[in-house]
Amino acid sequence: MEISDENFRVWAEKNEVYFDGVFRLAGPDAYAPIYSLVFGLLHEGHKQVTFNLTGLEFLNSSGINLLAKLTIEARKMGDLLLVVKGTNQYPWQAKSLPNLKKLHPLLDLRLA
Repeated sequence: MEISDENFRVWAEKNEVYFDGVFRLAGPDAYAPIYSLVFGLLHEGHKQVTFNLTGLEFLNSSGINLLAKLTIEARKMGDLLLVVKGTNQYPWQAKSLPNLKKLHPLLDLRLA
């Protein structure tokens, strides 16, 4: 499944979710379809799920809240390994993504 508009795209391939572009959606309700897509993937029984954010140029505060909710959901899964791939190319990622480890200490954060 894929969710997109002219500024962003989210899609899943097997156990990896790709976030690409600029996310400036207006509040949590606008992010609900993305939440549903990723929530479903988290509950498909995978041993590992990866959020690939390397193409995510910008994420507003509602989007960061979405990542936090999904990280907490992954933590509740117990034996699910959550990997978050980011990049130092976008300064917001180096600043914000490490905070996800506070929500899920076993999260595997990979900033390149």
